[in-house]
Amino acid sequence: MQSYTEENYLKIIYHLSAVNNPVQTNAIAERMQTKAASVTDMLKKLSEKELVDYVKYQGVTLTEKGKLTAINIVRKHRLWEVFLVEKLNFKWDEVHEVAEELEHIKSTLLVERLDEFLDFPKVDPHGDPIPDQHGNFADLSFIKLSKLKVNEKGTITGVSEHSSPFLKHLEKLGLTLGKKIEVSEIIDFDGSVELLIDSEKLNISREVAKHILISK
Repeated sequence: MQSYTEENYLKIIYHLSAVNNPVQTNAIAERMQTKAASVTDMLKKLSEKELVDYVKYQGVTLTEKGKLTAINIVRKHRLWEVFLVEKLNFKWDEVHEVAEELEHIKSTLLVERLDEFLDFPKVDPHGDPIPDQHGNFADLSFIKLSKLKVNEKGTITGVSEHSSPFLKHLEKLGLTLGKKIEVSEIIDFDGSVELLIDSEKLNISREVAKHILISK
């Protein structure tokens, strides 16, 4: 049985490993907002539990057992986010912190009942895929809005930036999940994008466009 802190480490290592694997101690320390020495101590504990393979100065990788544990935490987190938005009327920028607490609930039966109650959702309120009980993710294909060319169309199906200010900004602009968009112009000067949404034009920065995920 893992502690809350151990579970948080496994989840962070899992997310960081999608970018760089092995994951470096300093990267974990930055995400955990703690000292590298504290990270090293935790990695040794996780290694003893056969959840990670840790080599000093080389970084850390998740074992198969550690990876499945991390994916299960991600599964719970994203299911709870769906529940909070769909059943308790939370906004998509309000759910992360609450789900961070709920993801540590141990009951497997509760999680499976929750999944069934929500009709087995494939994505969370931010468009992130929800793994099934076996750790398998739905095959979802996204493209960054910033990669679309003029006259290309698509549907907003996710975001790669989950901070509350960013999500509130999208909400204010009306750029929410399921919204259909068309690129009408790309400004050469700064890479900003003019969108056509419901016959209305909207300008967004290139930085915002980079974090909006589109399915075509």
